[in-house]
Amino acid sequence: MTDNATDIAVVGFAHAPHVPETFGTTNGVEMLVPCFQQLYSQLGITKSDIDFWCSGSSDYLAGRAFSFISAIDAIGAVPPINESHVEMDAAWALYEAWVKLRSGQAKTALVYGFGKSSAGTLRQVLTMQLDPYLVTPLWPDAWSIAGLQARAGLDAGRWTERDMAAVAAGADGDIESLLGTPYVADPLRAHDVAPITDGAAAVVLAMGDRARELCERPAWITGMAHRVDTPVLGARDLTISPSTSAAAQAVTGGDASGFDIAELHAPFSHQQLILAEAIGLANGTKVNPSGGALAANPMFAAGLERIGFAAKAIMAGDANRALAHATSGPALQQNLVTVLESEATR
Repeated sequence: MTDNATDIAVVGFAHAPHVPETFGTTNGVEMLVPCFQQLYSQLGITKSDIDFWCSGSSDYLAGRAFSFISAIDAIGAVPPINESHVEMDAAWALYEAWVKLRSGQAKTALVYGFGKSSAGTLRQVLTMQLDPYLVTPLWPDAWSIAGLQARAGLDAGRWTERDMAAVAAGADGDIESLLGTPYVADPLRAHDVAPITDGAAAVVLAMGDRARELCERPAWITGMAHRVDTPVLGARDLTISPSTSAAAQAVTGGDASGFDIAELHAPFSHQQLILAEAIGLANGTKVNPSGGALAANPMFAAGLERIGFAAKAIMAGDANRALAHATSGPALQQNLVTVLESEATR
């Protein structure tokens, strides 16, 4: 088969250990180098085989200007590289790399994201993404915003606290025990909130025959779209996610029934309920077999990890068709949906 502009696959995925705190620098170099080495080893390549690099991170989180520039130390200065960056979750860096490959400007790309959430008080750092004139001066932290969203859904009858606990508990958890724990930001309990996680992740994309050379069972990207809701929290219904619905519609045609797994980027338990409904997932789809963001939430890498884990399931032969979702911004403001398929099903 020959390459074409839509013949692009994930051929490799690696992530740093999910830990509450690391002792490295905030530029992610110490976390990224092992990820890159793992990918080089798995795929039998060197950094010279990568045509395009793209990263996702946050200077606010790193506490320094142009932190992504110092992160390039993990790549190395030689040979000179074609590099770009997005100031948000690295899932959007993957989107940029996907467009780069589709445009014919590269055959391979390495996408990575990193964040040292433990470097500051994360829930307060995230306040800086709010309206700088009217909202940020009030300093509502991330838990408070999510609590408002959860309360709106409870009051509207869209879900219950038991539904939220069931998301956190998974298939084998003890829902009753979770419901007996205290609130941390009413109506959120500790299990409803993603843990502080330092981490990094990296994904390799390749086109056509090059993808087949590098991976026995590539995870082909057959659709990717992202949409944005207004950042004005009072101007939208926080209990639904129109941007997720629109992105899912664009890549599934409105039929989300055929997915073996779905990796949803939901940093709060009730957000998984919103996302599953917005996408229209069928009951037979296994949601977040990796554990999702409630198990580990490395900021600015967690969305990329959802794509990576979905692709990994296909590459391992555990799934034939997978959906991955990433979010950025307060209360599910921005959402990206990706469809990945095995060679047999696309």
